[in-house]
Amino acid sequence: MKPLRVALDGPAGAGKSTVAKQAAKALGLTYVDTGAMYRAITWKALQEKINPTDEAALTELSNRVQISFKLTPAGQDVFLDGVDITEAIRTPEVTGNVSAVSAVAGVREAMVKLQQDIAAQTGVLMDGRDIGTVVLPDADVKIWLTASVEERAQRRYNELVAKGQTLDFEQLKADIERRDRFDSGREHSPMKMAEDAVVLDTTGLSIQQVIEKILEICSSADAQKL
Repeated sequence: MKPLRVALDGPAGAGKSTVAKQAAKALGLTYVDTGAMYRAITWKALQEKINPTDEAALTELSNRVQISFKLTPAGQDVFLDGVDITEAIRTPEVTGNVSAVSAVAGVREAMVKLQQDIAAQTGVLMDGRDIGTVVLPDADVKIWLTASVEERAQRRYNELVAKGQTLDFEQLKADIERRDRFDSGREHSPMKMAEDAVVLDTTGLSIQQVIEKILEICSSADAQKL
């Protein structure tokens, strides 16, 4: 039996990474945070003073660098050319530019190839915006994870405040709404729910409740493969 491949998609702040790490561990799957890949490219572009709209430079950058992950008790560390950038890619500056960078066709092509190469080697739980529609259209399980804008903003706010960052809640909420519009309207691999995805609205649910629902969906799909 082929190892399970799970596509977990949804808008910014829906809590995908938080629940995906734990769900993947429970399922014995490799967790792949595709959003971290785009954040890594964005971080490197900012370091090299590359304009987030310079498609040629961003495409060249995406094909030049090496992105890797390392699982830890706390989750997953992200490395770019051997440098740990786990915390660096979560800054407001990276967040404010990642949608523009990830919309570049050359960047997406490079990252999608990397994501598909990983999925070809092992069972995965992969989260992002276009996993079920572009990266793994034949995934065994497709889940669309969502929540209200208010709740998504509150979760992101709590997460960043806990890390010592100072920010305005209303501005954060507006940024999330802007990202939704940008990600859904981009020309290349827009954020879109797969027609055969299971919708999981996490508004009002605890992290553990969401994980349990994901495991239920995956268990059902796994049983159908037997």
